[in-house]
Amino acid sequence: MLLPTNVHNMPIFDGHNDTLLSLHLRERGGGRSFLTRSEKGHLDLPRAREAGFGGGFFAIFVPSPTEDFSGPPDPTRITTTENGYEVKYADPIDFDYAYGFANEVVTSLFHLEEASEGAVKVVRRVEELVDCLSQNVLAVVLHFEGAEAIDPQLHNLEAFYHLGLRSLGITWSRPNAFGWGVPFRFPASPDIGPGLTEAGRELVRACNKLGIMLDLSHLNERGFGDVANLSDAPLVATHTAAHAVVPRTRNLTDEQLEAIGDSNGVVGVTFSIYDLHPHRRLEGDAPLTAVVRHIDYIAERIGIDHVAFGSDFDGATIPKEMGGVTGFPRLLALLREHGFDDDGLRKLTHENWIRVIRDTWHD
Repeated sequence: MLLPTNVHNMPIFDGHNDTLLSLHLRERGGGRSFLTRSEKGHLDLPRAREAGFGGGFFAIFVPSPTEDFSGPPDPTRITTTENGYEVKYADPIDFDYAYGFANEVVTSLFHLEEASEGAVKVVRRVEELVDCLSQNVLAVVLHFEGAEAIDPQLHNLEAFYHLGLRSLGITWSRPNAFGWGVPFRFPASPDIGPGLTEAGRELVRACNKLGIMLDLSHLNERGFGDVANLSDAPLVATHTAAHAVVPRTRNLTDEQLEAIGDSNGVVGVTFSIYDLHPHRRLEGDAPLTAVVRHIDYIAERIGIDHVAFGSDFDGATIPKEMGGVTGFPRLLALLREHGFDDDGLRKLTHENWIRVIRDTWHD
């Protein structure tokens, strides 16, 4: 579907950011306001408008109370291997803590929506999303990155749905009551650990019934396969890249990509430099052309209808050339130079996400 032409013509809808956490934890975000332009972090409303960024999946990630996720991994958790590295699994977290933290960030989001005086909207229906993108209102889709705030009996899932939860990552890169995420390793396969637990299987069924999108980005390979076999919705990975290009555990194998394509789903390509480029240590940079390379690979493998953006703004180290949301015009120019025409760019920027959301949510 095509949106009405607006000032940017191709509004950008993005698969993933951690901006809510950056705003909530002052030591992580520097105390910045989303409504005021800042050079801190990757994303705020003035910079979004400048770049033609119309919205995206805004994640709530619950950090461990004993670990610092505001910077690089704790070096004591990193093991150097012959060809790369392994990062020890993050510790599981307690449900009561996760539930309380998630509710705090949800409340902060609604305060932000109110303070924006109509410039930011938490969307719950597809047509609300389309209207926001056409009217220059920043559209926020509430996403949980890891299901630790959902109790294993799913008693609170529907309550979060009514608050606005429309996308859920079953795991982050740690185990929980529903399944096993992939630890951060390079080079390595995502085939690490068992599949979904029985509670995880019930979570898939319940999300299908409610119309909550399931995000497979941090889930291990067996858990991915379980969701593919159970779910009646398109398969989605909001922020990942191609394992064939960079063999990191967080990236998807060709078989996983093909499963997403076969389901009429979508892959959001991350801007995280470690997923985009073969780093043997957790340091350095990656060229912006690395984003293009992964987009091109996935489009060639499963079709342009099944790839989009999944930046991981404010949650990852991104290419210095990108800088933040204001780098989108540079990325679109590179994609155009690489041969993507207007039809392809519209699919990448927003149409593919809108299609999958329409096929998943129950408006």
